[in-house]
Amino acid sequence: MDPAEPIDLRSDTVTAPTPAMRKAMADAEVADDVLDRDPTMRELEERVAGLLGATDALWTPTGSMANLIALMSRLGRGESFLAPLGAHVLDFELGTAAWLAGGMPRPLPHDGGPGKVTPHAVRRAAVDTADHGSYAALRPALLCLENTHNSAGGTVTAPEEHASVAAAARAARLSVHLDGARLWNAAVALGVPPGALTVGADTVAVCLSKGLGAPVGSVVAGSAEFTEQARRLRKMLGGGVRQGGVMAAAGLVALEDVDRLAEDHALATTLAAGLRERGWRVREPQTNIVLLDVADLRGTIAAFREAGVRAGAIAGKLRLMTHRDVSDRHIAAALERIGEVGPASTGSPGAPPAQFGRSRDVPEQAPRTALG
Repeated sequence: MDPAEPIDLRSDTVTAPTPAMRKAMADAEVADDVLDRDPTMRELEERVAGLLGATDALWTPTGSMANLIALMSRLGRGESFLAPLGAHVLDFELGTAAWLAGGMPRPLPHDGGPGKVTPHAVRRAAVDTADHGSYAALRPALLCLENTHNSAGGTVTAPEEHASVAAAARAARLSVHLDGARLWNAAVALGVPPGALTVGADTVAVCLSKGLGAPVGSVVAGSAEFTEQARRLRKMLGGGVRQGGVMAAAGLVALEDVDRLAEDHALATTLAAGLRERGWRVREPQTNIVLLDVADLRGTIAAFREAGVRAGAIAGKLRLMTHRDVSDRHIAAALERIGEVGPASTGSPGAPPAQFGRSRDVPEQAPRTALG
């Protein structure tokens, strides 16, 4: 590969639409979705609803809007919602759960493993969060789960684990929302259909522009009554859609490639093993997210970039993500460019900026100490 070409592992959202997606978008049958319902968008919504075991679904431009619509439908002022620590709805949606949906968040520790909570934790939090004898107490109304859990490293919750937690929530009179932005990854990693991972959830949000590679779009699913309300909430948030079939067509093509996610998972495993061999402290990935523990996060990310590997950060860790636009040769080149870990990457807090081995095809440069 071209030694000057950067290898972008910041996220699985950096992919370009495939030729098949571009053709489908150009050829899509469309109509005004607000007035008549766009036929291609409706096909996508019905197909996703079927895959998730839901009655109906609604396309949204973003995953954050999909989650917000679900939370707005279930929360009111004076109510709280529970979510695993580090969940996307807690840390990466600008506080809209409290600001717009009106619910106060309560993070739950990962007592069931990275990214996971147990039925016991849900039952206890549901009781502790609100003293129903006091009119001044917050009342828990919702449990929001996430599968895979992004900031925990793309960890997967199995069907039986999800179902038991959802059942505990419902027994405590909580609604359940599943943020399944990467539910497709979880399903492929476990070898189960996506609907097996949604049992007991009132609403489910899935993303088409992450691992599946569509240029834009998510879908939120639930009952027919929910989706009728969701259309109004989407409009309230500025999301009336006209000829949305142009975007939905790419999502339909993306759904044909769900099984391909296994390739991303395999590449992540290869990347993690290669980094471990070179002395890096790496968590074993379950899906397509590789987390590294480094002493100087900003400096290491800058040094990676200087070496021609683009990385991100989450929850205090360096994050590398495999996706459809990287292959075996990209991973091999990335490992060559990164090389062996230097003392500053795992050493004491007072160590100099991160340094590590260089590829022979990348000129030696002084690493930057901060992100640009």
